[in-house]
Amino acid sequence: MKKRIIAGNWKMNQTKDTAYAMLRGLADFCASNDIPSDVEMVVCPPYPYLSLAVDTLKDSPVKVGAQNCSHESNGAFTGEVSSAMLADLGVSHVILGHSERRKYFKESDSLVLKKTRKAMSAGLQVILCVGEELAVREDEGQYLFVKNQLKDSAFLLSSANLKNLIVAYEPIWAIGTGKTATPEQANEMHYYIRDQFAENFDQPSANELSILYGGSCKPANAADLFAQVNVDGGLIGGASLTAENFTGIIDKTFPA
Repeated sequence: MKKRIIAGNWKMNQTKDTAYAMLRGLADFCASNDIPSDVEMVVCPPYPYLSLAVDTLKDSPVKVGAQNCSHESNGAFTGEVSSAMLADLGVSHVILGHSERRKYFKESDSLVLKKTRKAMSAGLQVILCVGEELAVREDEGQYLFVKNQLKDSAFLLSSANLKNLIVAYEPIWAIGTGKTATPEQANEMHYYIRDQFAENFDQPSANELSILYGGSCKPANAADLFAQVNVDGGLIGGASLTAENFTGIIDKTFPA
């Protein structure tokens, strides 16, 4: 069954104390609230706080994800972290192909594919990010742009890999720019992504694929976004840094 997923990407934020406060608040929320069985929560801290997250959330339903991993298994790759290391820590998810990794670290679709395969071989669930910048949207080229990103990454996976895949659509033009993607715009792109998976794999697999929205989602707009039939949850940035905002999205959007 397709899952509704709320994943928090902390990016390069938090200290040990603020990270623990957020995680403790999230664990306490889960202990005192009934979470729907088809809702999955994931927090993705920076590497130094992954163990803290795993330990703090061990008695809760919340999963822990990383923000990146290497495409290599091991060896002389200073500064890199392998998917096997993440799995060994108790991490279950990893974000790959995030727009910031693509922009600032020049990650290509082919590299994202290598990382995805390596992560899946370690048993990790991959949150694969796609999405266009403002110039592409203004030229009405967003569908072809996203199709090409998928063509060179997700569509080269095997059908069996789809059970470990989550797609996150990031309208980069709506993140920190003052512009906002409407729920209808989000739903249109999510419908297109699902349709492309149906064409490249099959309709049942496409129907079961969780497609998240990753564009400045917060408690104030989450309910309208997630009410769209093809929006299965969100990859949350700034609103995932405090338990109040993160649980606010869950509580208001997916009441038990």
